[in-house]
Amino acid sequence: MPGDATRRALAPRLLVPSAALLWGLHSSLLSPALALILATLYDASTADIGWTLAIYNAGGFVASLVLPAWADRRRTYLPMLMAAGALTIALAAALAAVSTLPWATVALVVLGGPAGLGTTMLFAHLRDAGASTSSIVNTRAIISAAWMGGPPLATAIIGWAGAKGILAALVVIAVVNIATTALMVRDRRTAPADAPEPPRNPHALPPGSRLATLVIIGAFVLFQATNATAMTFMALYVTETVGLSVMWAGVVLGLAVALEVPALILVGRLGDRISHLLLVAVGAVLAAIYYAGLVVVTEPVLLLVLQLPNALGFAAISGIGLALFQDLVPGAGMSTGLFMNARRVGAILSGPIIAAGALPLMGLGQRGIFAICAVLTLIGVGMIPLAKRLAAKPAQEPAEVTVS
Repeated sequence: MPGDATRRALAPRLLVPSAALLWGLHSSLLSPALALILATLYDASTADIGWTLAIYNAGGFVASLVLPAWADRRRTYLPMLMAAGALTIALAAALAAVSTLPWATVALVVLGGPAGLGTTMLFAHLRDAGASTSSIVNTRAIISAAWMGGPPLATAIIGWAGAKGILAALVVIAVVNIATTALMVRDRRTAPADAPEPPRNPHALPPGSRLATLVIIGAFVLFQATNATAMTFMALYVTETVGLSVMWAGVVLGLAVALEVPALILVGRLGDRISHLLLVAVGAVLAAIYYAGLVVVTEPVLLLVLQLPNALGFAAISGIGLALFQDLVPGAGMSTGLFMNARRVGAILSGPIIAAGALPLMGLGQRGIFAICAVLTLIGVGMIPLAKRLAAKPAQEPAEVTVS
């Protein structure tokens, strides 16, 4: 019987990593293929695709504010996770059934927005269950690992079965996701009723520091905007400005993704012992070094070396940053949703950054894009100690009144 006991103990520990891998595959299959699905199934033009994706992302933004707050009030993160899987199946069926772009857009907003909250609910569940920083960041590393295989898998599926093949693959993933979540719900019900409150990092800002929290959110919008800019523009920059072949663009992006996973695991372990604010600040400085290096890079070796500070900076901002938000913002769902939305807003700002950086008045050509990224990241770094000072003011004012 020891073998049965071992299996019973091991199974729950595998459920969260399995769910992370599945939700990572969900997003890494749908995101790169969605434009192609719209063009293939509904004859959408480039402009149509742009407007549809904008409306879809706006719907996702609203959903990630409203639904996590609803889940926080009821602590129903796992049922919401299961609902996201069911809505994924409904979305795939709707996209396969409708024949016009307007109806496809409606399906993406009504079904796709809530279905895209799977990772948000998963991280909210981890926080609510009292997971450590390293567990949360390790789960984020699994999602990054899924993104290493997702886009190539999406390309292979489209080449073999067309755009509807992606929809079928999403249904399969969603079915397994629902089954995995059902097992998590069962294990949650058998857990002690008086589960402890989620741990709070002792170095986080004091609860109720709303202005300081807003400053931190603003800093993360800048961090995410510059990261999105670099990811979006890297391939074109490598070929047009650095003067390397497109193969090098693939190598650079592939190395960056490959380094993300060990970097996330490393910073996750540090996050259990070191201030989250400090780790985020150090990571942002490394990201600024990366952008500054891109301004002057002229050959491939330096370009590859720069991926190390890039990976460490990304890991601190995307991994520790998530844990930091969960410390700062009340509600496991709302805090995670706000963090995800910082990425969405940052992606929107990446367009103006690219446009401004390439203006002739900068005198740097495309290199000006990364010069702006470096400056904006350093501004974000400066906002972190500002937030700490703002958070300390309420605690200092009563002490001054008492002395007088």
